[in-house]
Amino acid sequence: MEFTFVPALSFSGFLVGVLVGLTGVGGGSLMTPLLVMLFGIAPATAVGTDLLYAAITKGSGTLVHHQHDNIDWRIVGRLALGSLPATALTLYILSLLGIDKHDTSHLITGGLGIALLLTAGSIVFRQRLLAFAKQRAGVQAIQRSDQHTALTTVIFGAVLGVMVSITSVGAGALGVTVLVFLYPHLPMRRIVGSDIAHAVPLTLIAGLGHWWLGTVDVPLLLNLLIGSLPGIVLGSYFTSRVPERGLRSLLATVLVLVGGKLIFA
Repeated sequence: MEFTFVPALSFSGFLVGVLVGLTGVGGGSLMTPLLVMLFGIAPATAVGTDLLYAAITKGSGTLVHHQHDNIDWRIVGRLALGSLPATALTLYILSLLGIDKHDTSHLITGGLGIALLLTAGSIVFRQRLLAFAKQRAGVQAIQRSDQHTALTTVIFGAVLGVMVSITSVGAGALGVTVLVFLYPHLPMRRIVGSDIAHAVPLTLIAGLGHWWLGTVDVPLLLNLLIGSLPGIVLGSYFTSRVPERGLRSLLATVLVLVGGKLIFA
């Protein structure tokens, strides 16, 4: 498999990496629609390649969060208990449907559009949702047992497994938002760290499954990594120097427009 450097792809990877570093929004919600709509990559190939891209980039983030004790491995285990079997089942169903068929491509683009709209909503209303979760923390502590919370986490993990396997989107902003409601007393740094740590096995298994289906483009993956890895570092460095609210509002607007276009395409 011969590698050819494509500057446009690497530059796109760099821009996405910068935005991920600045906002913390998962690369799937940015990279996958970019590959489909700008570069004309087949939806299944865009999803499969982006999943392995996410596994590599989030793997480095997990190491950093682990060093700072930002990961609750109990939560990671609960999420994985639901997401990994759901991922395997979803990939098997995609193989039965035929990954290259028109109906499957339509399913992927439609699911991607819905996932982008949900991600945009979680970005726009994040502060309100966080405030509401904190207000409800006392009530939830009384009404919910740990067993109930664990079961709900496993079920949510299964939902994430299906979403991520089909669209490569969902393990970022959506995951954090739901975990805040399930674990309102947990510090945000541990919510984010746990979400990122869970995304590594999820995207890795899903990515390897797409490799098995033949929907991973290795040269495309390398081109994206060449640009995105330094982009993430640069974005993380400037995160405190950029007005986050305005940037998140702009990003959410773009996701709504792109998501709507994919749904009604």
